[in-house]
Amino acid sequence: MSERTHHRRPATFKLDEASVVVVDPDHMGRPARGTVQVTPESEPSMLPVTVEAPLVPVTRGFRWGTLFAIAIAGLAALGLGLAVTHLIEDLFARSEGLGFVGLAFTFAAAVAFVVVVAREAFGLIRLATIEKLHLRAARVLASDDRSESRAVVRDLLKIAHQNPHLARARAALQGHADDIIDGADMIRLAERELMTPLDAEARRLVSLAAQRVSIVTAVSPRALIDVAFVFAASLRLIRQLARLYGGRPGALGMIRLMRHVVSHVAITGGMAASDSLVQQMLGHGLAAKLSQRLGEGVLNGLLTARLGLAAIDVTRPLPFTALPRPSLTDLAKDLLRKRESEEE
Repeated sequence: MSERTHHRRPATFKLDEASVVVVDPDHMGRPARGTVQVTPESEPSMLPVTVEAPLVPVTRGFRWGTLFAIAIAGLAALGLGLAVTHLIEDLFARSEGLGFVGLAFTFAAAVAFVVVVAREAFGLIRLATIEKLHLRAARVLASDDRSESRAVVRDLLKIAHQNPHLARARAALQGHADDIIDGADMIRLAERELMTPLDAEARRLVSLAAQRVSIVTAVSPRALIDVAFVFAASLRLIRQLARLYGGRPGALGMIRLMRHVVSHVAITGGMAASDSLVQQMLGHGLAAKLSQRLGEGVLNGLLTARLGLAAIDVTRPLPFTALPRPSLTDLAKDLLRKRESEEE
């Protein structure tokens, strides 16, 4: 027969009483009769903090492929310069006026080339700055470094300075710059103030792109048109999201962003998750309501939405901590609701 357990009645006590004993959390002994054991809670700074993994694994080392590409590009530039020189010499040999016209075109092309290279370099530097800012903010959330959090917020305000829609949010955040706030809380405050309107707009852009892809691929007669339109819509969506969060990618920047987005989708297993979600949602009565073409359109729209969510993770300068991360389920519900309303 088991022993009867006697439950102690609720009572109040003070921590400085002789009957109150403070013990460690790992203490396994039983309290003595007439004493009360108190186990202090862990300090907030000692609690584990969820930190996102780096967006893309960084690999360093000498790359022979890069050296080969640089060498080929140098040879092509030398060959092009030699060809232009011969062309101008031939123009001067035929007519002095034609020679000066050739020089003018060459000068205009050289100036345009320098401007394009400068814009590409600026876009790459800006994208690298946003990536580093994301990683710095993640480290501050783990270390709770107050001084580093202020530096992250200052750099974030520089990026957001050119967005007129964030003027009120920037003013509110600058008003808290001198307040006594922990480092992690400062990052969360900056996320709530600056990222809230941007996340809402990003969710709208992803939803519109998914709906557009769903409609076009459902009515297009050729699979080649579907592939081309999905690729163009994905590029446009990634560029829009990058510009929304402060990046200005050029051609090389878009190539880099596409690599990072595809890598992020592959690492997180997003395509498999999208496929299972589509099967689950289409398997509960929706397959009977949608034709084969409409079902393919919904699938393409959901895959575009998953790519857009990965692009948000890559282009966003702060990790998701204080704000909820956009989910594919919500976008799928919006997309399916849109398709049902169109059918009615």
